[in-house]
Amino acid sequence: MGHDRVREALRVRQGLDPATKPTKVFSDKPDDLPVGPRSKSNAAKQLVSTGQKLDALQETLYAGASHRVLLVLQGMDTSGKGGTIRHACGLVNPQGLHIHSFKKPTRAELRHDFLWRVRRALPGPGMIGVFDRSHYEDVLVARVDELVPEDVWRERYNQINAFEAELTASGTAVVKCFLHISPEEQLNRLAARLQRPEKTWKYNPGDLDARAKWDDYQKAYAEALVRTDSDAAPWYVVPSDHKWYRNWAVSEILLETLQDLDLSYPEPDFDVAAELARLRS
Repeated sequence: MGHDRVREALRVRQGLDPATKPTKVFSDKPDDLPVGPRSKSNAAKQLVSTGQKLDALQETLYAGASHRVLLVLQGMDTSGKGGTIRHACGLVNPQGLHIHSFKKPTRAELRHDFLWRVRRALPGPGMIGVFDRSHYEDVLVARVDELVPEDVWRERYNQINAFEAELTASGTAVVKCFLHISPEEQLNRLAARLQRPEKTWKYNPGDLDARAKWDDYQKAYAEALVRTDSDAAPWYVVPSDHKWYRNWAVSEILLETLQDLDLSYPEPDFDVAAELARLRS
């Protein structure tokens, strides 16, 4: 079915007015699986094959050093950004990954434009960059918690679109995944963090503050996805109530993206036959 089967199925819905129909941007049932495996065991089998293809393509990307890939992971707390990095992005050689986790801006970062710290974290040639949260925090948290006036965060949609257009024009493939979970599943995952001693370090009391604003965040995500989705820098809504499906879907999106780059190994800048002769002499 070509290289875009999963991306087509998970691409954010187009042509909607998020101000009046925010719930239609993505399903209110994150356990609906529009494409792909229907069981954990089948997903695991497919992930083996996908991993082999991803590994080969990532090596070609790294060797050629003519393209970059930026994978943006956004989602509510417990949606699985870290797990996605471990299980989907972990299928490739870690030498070719540049992972950056965005926390609350520091004082130094706040003295600059909101995109300043993002530019400093971009992947280099031949690398796959992964953002655990991103510049989208500045139209999500900044909006919901009223950290800046409305006219400021609304203008940021335009700034983000211009920034991502600049990235794609310079050879960076931008892929954005919204890890979509239900409030019921988030509750289960937060409870698990408190009930399992090896998981308590992941729990943050502030997560409940964000959870209390669930509807506000869903509206903020809906508008951000519609306002900043483009063919050059698309958004994909990844159902993430099932961790195995989330990992499968992101790995497939990444695979289809790399396949589209039509990668090839660089031609050697030396005489291969002569070097073989030298080795055998």
